[in-house]
Amino acid sequence: MRITIKRRLLIAAGTLSTALGFIGVFIPILPTTPFLLLAAACYMRSSERFYRWLINNRIFGSYIRNYIEGRGMPLKIKIFTILLLWLTIGVSIAFGVQNIVVRILLICIATGVTVHICLIKKRKVEAIGTYQYNRAKPLSKLFKGRSRLEKLLHRSKIRGNADG
Repeated sequence: MRITIKRRLLIAAGTLSTALGFIGVFIPILPTTPFLLLAAACYMRSSERFYRWLINNRIFGSYIRNYIEGRGMPLKIKIFTILLLWLTIGVSIAFGVQNIVVRILLICIATGVTVHICLIKKRKVEAIGTYQYNRAKPLSKLFKGRSRLEKLLHRSKIRGNADG
């Protein structure tokens, strides 16, 4: 029964994280990537079906796989993301926020996100669709080798089983 409760809580956390990640696409202050990675981690530990759904999702799937596997981001997408970020932050500062402290905070957040995006490895556009995923394959065969996230979760599962 304890495992069932833990599994349900992880599925609920993954679903909430997926929703927050989706909202983060439209609200630049809310980070998309950490929430989607958290959702993948929660689903990986609780439900293979939900994990496959997220990894193979037509909107977020390639984004999550590329980030987890360290493949990088195409230059055009980097530029578009940074421009959209600064446009929405600029509009928020100009029309939505009157408090100077909040304005400074928004600028600091936008600067941090811009630096993070610039530090992500650049990838050629042709490489986007070259890696095909088969929805019928088990998790162990989804990736060539294990991703960083899978290795970390595997280690934590081993530690978790040893503890209790």
